Amino acid sequence: MGRYVCYCFKHSEEDIRHDVRRHGGCSAILEQIVAAKKADGCRCADKHPEAR
Repeated sequence: MGRYVCYCFKHSEEDIRHDVRRHGGCSAILEQIVAAKKADGCRCADKHPEAR
């Protein structure tokens, strides 16, 4: 498994690549992450093992 892009939802780099291919160049996963960040529902900075 690749590195996580989002520690809140456990999405890896490969998950994003697969999602982009499946959706013709767009990523529903990235849209979900962006929406969560805007709604203050993303805590990746807290969940990241290196605290970033």
